[in-house]
Amino acid sequence: MRLRIHRTNWPRPALVLTDTPRLDCPDCQGIGGHNHDYGDHETGEYAGTEWEPCHCWDETRRWVLLPLPRRRDWHGASTDPSAGAYSDEPPF
Repeated sequence: MRLRIHRTNWPRPALVLTDTPRLDCPDCQGIGGHNHDYGDHETGEYAGTEWEPCHCWDETRRWVLLPLPRRRDWHGASTDPSAGAYSDEPPF
């Protein structure tokens, strides 16, 4: 397991400890998986792309280390319209 700290915005801003793909993996070359394009069976037109994760890591293995307060825009108002002028979210 190769851990790193990552900032995420979903479902709320937080610092997360997460697993990373193996850099010397011969299957994905450290990317963590492969994209597969697929088409419509009737027309043969492009219909989308699916992501297939590699066996060298588990993308669901993550732990929240520190919830972060919501970011404010340039004039001090919260990006969340239902929030007041000040944040009372932990740890602040």
